Amino acid sequence: MSDDALADDVWRAMAAVVFDNRDTWKRDVIERSGLPFSRIRVLRRLAGRPMTAKEVAESATMDAPAATVAVNDLEERGLVVREVNPANRRCKVISLTDAGRDVVAAIDGVEDPAPAAFDALDVADLRALRDLLAKLGAH
Repeated sequence: MSDDALADDVWRAMAAVVFDNRDTWKRDVIERSGLPFSRIRVLRRLAGRPMTAKEVAESATMDAPAATVAVNDLEERGLVVREVNPANRRCKVISLTDAGRDVVAAIDGVEDPAPAAFDALDVADLRALRDLLAKLGAH
């Protein structure tokens, strides 16, 4: 097996563990916020920094029309604001309002415990996995 094929297999296995164990958290976040998950994805991306609509679409893995609909909805709810981009006055920058930051804080407060599958790992395995993920996150 080539290194690329091995990396692809590991990636698929890691994604499967996350996707197969994320439903409870996702439902709890939707319930706590009262927002569709597509809006939550946008808010969480904007929590990092203000963005243009194009950047929102790219970071939330949405097409441009879907991102515009999401931002319009969040703006109507008072969770984001569009302002002229000081670096390029032809476009707008979208940022969180105080209410938007409050929603993100509520979302971040939803418990997200490790799934039962992690019980198969001992402390050394968990530390190794944490270190590997930190290494991946640094790229």
